[in-house]
Amino acid sequence: MSGGVEWALHCCVVLTAVDHPVPAAQLAELHDVSASYLAKQLQGLSRAGLVRSVQGHAGGYVLTRAPAEITVLDVVEAVDGARPAFTCTEIRQRGPLAASPEACTRPCAISRAMSAADRAWREALREVTIADLAHQVGEDYEVDALGGIRRWLSA
Repeated sequence: MSGGVEWALHCCVVLTAVDHPVPAAQLAELHDVSASYLAKQLQGLSRAGLVRSVQGHAGGYVLTRAPAEITVLDVVEAVDGARPAFTCTEIRQRGPLAASPEACTRPCAISRAMSAADRAWREALREVTIADLAHQVGEDYEVDALGGIRRWLSA
């Protein structure tokens, strides 16, 4: 998973704290990350329909759906794509002891294990929403972290 997923998830959680568009430059400053790097992640979120850009003086980014309707998997796939984490290259059909294609009628044990892990990972990410993360962020600190973010973004 790319580092962009982390930044995209943080941005989505931040957007739950305010009721107005947040400029990309402000999100980048808040997270101390390059604005051009963050813009790439926001573009991926926008292409996936998870955020939209609002133009104008008070423009910026907003979530397109309720935070409870956006899963962590949605964000991962928006940033990194939906392809599986593992791709079998049929290595068992190579080398001096190569199996014939006819002998390989089903995926090998390694491929089956990796595919099962990928399915479990995706299911776990599908079960967690941006609303869940925002709630947990609120519980992670002794201070009102999202309130502090809200105040900082509104200043």
